[in-house]
Amino acid sequence: MLPSNSSKRYLRPSVFWSIRQPFPNGLGVALVVFALAFPLAIWSALSYGGIVESIFLPTPTAVLQAGRTMLFEDNLLFDIWSSCYRVLLGFGLAAAIGVPMGIAMGTFQSMERLFSPIVGTVRYMPVAAFVPLIILWAGLGELARILIIFLGIVFYNAIMVADTVKFIPNELFSVAYTLGANRVDVLSRVILPGIVPGIIDTLRVNVAGAWNFLVISELIAADNGLGFRVVQAQRFLQTDKVLFAIAVIGLIGLLTDFSFKLLSHWLTPWAESSRY
Repeated sequence: MLPSNSSKRYLRPSVFWSIRQPFPNGLGVALVVFALAFPLAIWSALSYGGIVESIFLPTPTAVLQAGRTMLFEDNLLFDIWSSCYRVLLGFGLAAAIGVPMGIAMGTFQSMERLFSPIVGTVRYMPVAAFVPLIILWAGLGELARILIIFLGIVFYNAIMVADTVKFIPNELFSVAYTLGANRVDVLSRVILPGIVPGIIDTLRVNVAGAWNFLVISELIAADNGLGFRVVQAQRFLQTDKVLFAIAVIGLIGLLTDFSFKLLSHWLTPWAESSRY
C-alpha cells in the first residue's frame, strides 16, 4: 500500500547530494583538490614518516628525482613517444574496424547473427594467452605489439557500439519510414547522428584498456616504451621509477580523457546536458 501524501517524508534541498542538478564551480574545484590531495597526504605520511620502507613506497621527493633522471638521462621522452605511437596505431585500428562492425551488428539482425558468436566468444579470451601465437604470426617487431593492443580493444568497441544502436527507440524508425525514408536514410539520418555521443563515450572508455594492454605488448622484446620502463625498473627494485612511469601513463590518460570530452562538446553539444 502506497503512503498517502500527508505521510510522505520530504527531503531537504541539498546542493551536495542533488541529482543531475547544476553544481557550484567553487565546490567542484574544492572536491577535485581534495580528491588529489588526500591520497598524496596519506602517501607522504607513510613514506616520510618511515612507516613503510622506501623499497615498497618511496617518498614523493624520491619519485620526482627519479623522474628527473629518467627524463634527462634515460631518454624518457622517446619512451613516451614510442608508447603513444603504439597505442595510437593499435587503438585507431580497433576503432576503424570495431565501430563499423558495432553499427552493423546493432542495425541489422543478419550482421548480429554473423558477428555475435565471434565477438561474444573472443572478447572473453585473455589477450595474454594469444601472445605466443602473435609472436609466431607477426614476429617480435612493432606489428606484434600493435596487434596485441588491437585484439584487446576491437571486440569491446564492437559490442558497446552495437548496444548504443539498440538504445535508439524503434518509434524513430517508424516515423522515418512514415515520412518516406528508406534504409539508407534511416541509417544516415537517424542512427548515425543518434549514436555519435555513444561512440565517443565508447572510445573514451576503451582507450584506457589500450594503455593496459600496452604493458603486455611491450614485454615482447621491446627496448623502449613506458611499459618497458616499468618492467625494467621492477626487475631492479627501482620502485621510484616504477611509480613515476605509472604517473606519466596516468597523466597521458587524463589528457586523453579531457580531449575526448572536448571532442564530444564540439561534435555533440546537444548531448551535454544529459551526459555531464
